[in-house]
Amino acid sequence: MAQTDFRTPALDALAARIIPREHFVFSTETARDKFFNDTRMLDVKQWVHNVFRTSPTSMVDHMVDNLALTGSEDLLDLGCGNGFILEHIRPHLADGSITGLDIAPAVLAAAKDRLNGTATPCRWIEGSADDLSMLDDNSFDRAMANYMIHYVPDLNRCFTEVRRVLRPGGLFMLTTDRPDSMLEMYDVHFAALEAMGAPKDLVKATPKGRLSLENGQEQLEPYFDEVRLISWQDQLRFTDPAPFMRFYEVGHNHCCASSEEREGVDGEFLSELRDRVRAQVQEAITSKGHFAVTKFTGSFLCQ
Repeated sequence: MAQTDFRTPALDALAARIIPREHFVFSTETARDKFFNDTRMLDVKQWVHNVFRTSPTSMVDHMVDNLALTGSEDLLDLGCGNGFILEHIRPHLADGSITGLDIAPAVLAAAKDRLNGTATPCRWIEGSADDLSMLDDNSFDRAMANYMIHYVPDLNRCFTEVRRVLRPGGLFMLTTDRPDSMLEMYDVHFAALEAMGAPKDLVKATPKGRLSLENGQEQLEPYFDEVRLISWQDQLRFTDPAPFMRFYEVGHNHCCASSEEREGVDGEFLSELRDRVRAQVQEAITSKGHFAVTKFTGSFLCQ
């Protein structure tokens, strides 16, 4: 089935107008101790992307196709999170093995519980993706890093290490977004911030701008002989503001506005921000029948 193209001149114009070039940057410690000290952020994102998508195939289906598994590969998942993606990939590795690595003990424990008792051997490692010193050279047929590379402190070391642990002919899949992915969410968010006279340093793009589909090729090419980009699109559609607001507040920390403590961004501020965003979403639902959030994403396949 052909993939729907959600990109339109109107969305391109909107992106050019509202998406800042500057992106948020967060430390590994912030990711470990705040974002992923439990699984709520991941749980909400995964639920929303599954229930409200319009594509008949999921992003995980797309990842499985990209990995081209035969069933006996040894797979390394960098930033495995709560194991949601691995749960779907595991049946394609009936005679292979899985190694999941993550910096956050809470989500790593959730991944271990999720795959507990499966016949595919699983190993779980607490650590950072830029230090794979516990892993042998040439020990994996596949490695992947999905929506997490922006948290890794040293990308040069990470890619050097991935190259080292991959076997000859092995494949590294790095999945991330375009800078204008989910731009409708950013549109209502930035409009609310502007109406509130919010601090200018809150008007930044997703932290995935550190390595996005726009700039990832040039960052990966020094480490791999071949880097191919396979793009993917989807559109989330909401007819009730409530699930979108969970996605916005919990899944994305108010588009990162509440990711770290800062002066003036308190409970009262965030409550008003949510009210203003919710009103815009409800207005779109009333006038158009749904509120759309367009996902422009994809994977770099590196060999």
